[in-house]
Amino acid sequence: MDKALLIQLGGSIVAVILLVAFAAWMGVARATPPLDAEAARALLTQEFPEHRPNAVWIAADGAGVIARAGDLALVLWRRGDGYVARDLPWSAVAALKPTSGRLVVRLPDARPVFAVNDDVWPPKELA
Repeated sequence: MDKALLIQLGGSIVAVILLVAFAAWMGVARATPPLDAEAARALLTQEFPEHRPNAVWIAADGAGVIARAGDLALVLWRRGDGYVARDLPWSAVAALKPTSGRLVVRLPDARPVFAVNDDVWPPKELA
């Protein structure tokens, strides 16, 4: 191998290392702020444009939302650096019982946990 080939090989190795480091750095999840009333309504409008919830409940830790739109429950919860949205019958959500300040919603593909201030469910704003 001559000198020019070794320099080119070394430069390529450095470039690949820098690209891998940059991709790893960009993949780091950013902190998602807790939801407030305005952010919850905006997220509900974005995820469920065909539904207009008449009542919205935000989890005590701000990591999730349960909204009632007639006979539907619109459920949002934080997953990684974003939110996951599902809808299910209101009767399934109303029948849940919180334990130790946590409300577990059982969905076919997930088990989101919502923080509640007390063990009273559903709260008066959703009833």
